[in-house]
Parts: sequence; C-alpha cells; structure tokens
Amino acid sequence: MSPYLAEFIGTAILVIFGNGVVANVVLNRTKGSGGGWIVIAAGWGLAVFVGVFCSAPFSGGHLNPAVTVAMVAAGKLAGGQVAGYLLAQMLGGVLGGNLVFLFYREHFKATDNADLKLASFCTAPNIRRLPQAFFCETLGTFLLVLPVFLMTDPTVKIPSAAGAVAEIPVGLGTLGALPVALLVFGIGLSLGGTTGYAINPARDLGPRIAHALLPVPGKRDSDWNYAWVPVLGPLAGGLLAAMVNAWLR
Repeated sequence: MSPYLAEFIGTAILVIFGNGVVANVVLNRTKGSGGGWIVIAAGWGLAVFVGVFCSAPFSGGHLNPAVTVAMVAAGKLAGGQVAGYLLAQMLGGVLGGNLVFLFYREHFKATDNADLKLASFCTAPNIRRLPQAFFCETLGTFLLVLPVFLMTDPTVKIPSAAGAVAEIPVGLGTLGALPVALLVFGIGLSLGGTTGYAINPARDLGPRIAHALLPVPGKRDSDWNYAWVPVLGPLAGGLLAAMVNAWLR
C-alpha cells in the first residue's frame, strides 16, 4: 500500500471512530446519548489506536498535518512527500465526516440543537476567545508531538560470546500504537475542556468541509470564523515540538 493511500484510509478510520463517539454521545436517541466527556476522550484515544495501527506500517501513521509538518522539520520525512500526505489526510477527514453523518443520519434528524450537530463534525471553544483557543490548540498539539519524538522503541540487551552487549529492537506490532492512543486520551481528559482538543487540522477541517456540503437537517453555519484556529494552532504546536526536540537532542 502506498503511504498516501495509508494516510487517507487511516485518517478516515480515525474520524469515523472519533467523530462517531461524539455523535453517539451528543445526538438524541442514540444508545450512548449523554455518555459524557470521558466516553468521548476514551473513544478518541481508541480512534487514534485503530487509525495508527492500520497505517503505520505503510506511512508511519501520521494521520495529522501537524505531525507531518513536524516530521519534515525534524528531517524524518522527505519534503517532496508533504503535499501528498496533507492531501490524503484532508480527504480522509472529509470521507470520515461523510460516513459518520450517513451512519447517524436518523439521529441527526431527531436532534434539534444545531450546535450539537456541528460538534459531531468539528470543534469549537466553550468560551469564545480566539487567542486563548489558539494557545490551547498550540499547547495541546505540542504535548502530542513532543512525546512522540521522545518515545523510544523497546529493546532487549543480549550479551555475545565476546562479552559485548547487543541491543536488539523488539517489535510490538499493533501494540506499538498504544502509547500514542493513551497520550491522546490523556490530552482529552486534561486539556480538552476548552476547545475540544482538535490537535489535528485534518480531523477538524475535513469534517467541517463535510458539514458545509452535506444536507444535514436543521444545520447551522460551519463556523468558518473559528476554523483557522484548529488548523494554525496545531501546525504551530507541531513545529514548536520539532524545535524543542532538536534542542533536547
């Protein structure tokens, strides 16, 4: 599988599971209606786990333009691949948003609150101060990307007959995505209460575009005045993480 196709599929899966848990909690007459913030944060952590383990062997499992830009800045991804990665991630986000709507279509009809319908696609701040929201998205993404840079692969030390010690990497398979999933879960629990922690431009802008285009019954506008925050904030946080990682190394 090409890395671009992997990013497209992985991001679509990420959004289906992630926005799906939001829809399950906030829309009327679902089995999970009123499940609360912990359910949403846990669902997003699992969404990252599934999306990353499906795509990581082929593309590195970025699923996030902020991660891709940070990897380029750190010299871990060729600059010529950036456009393909970003386009694949954005299209995956659009597809994921469409599929969540189709899946919960009857529940969108049963819900009168247009803000909750929009929340099933994209994020918004609970207190609308855009500079503060930008800071929250920047810091949240910084605390996503820097730990990813600092993460180390597990190794086993094996002594040789000559007395030397060799360190052999141990592959964890799909479990290798678990630390990132737990990290996203933690960010949601600790830092998600202000903006909804997009921390990923594709996760927010892709489904926001889907919301604007889809025939969502009784929908409001797609809040384009805010849309730049969950795009530029995460990109700034990713670049800052790459800079701090270079300094630490």
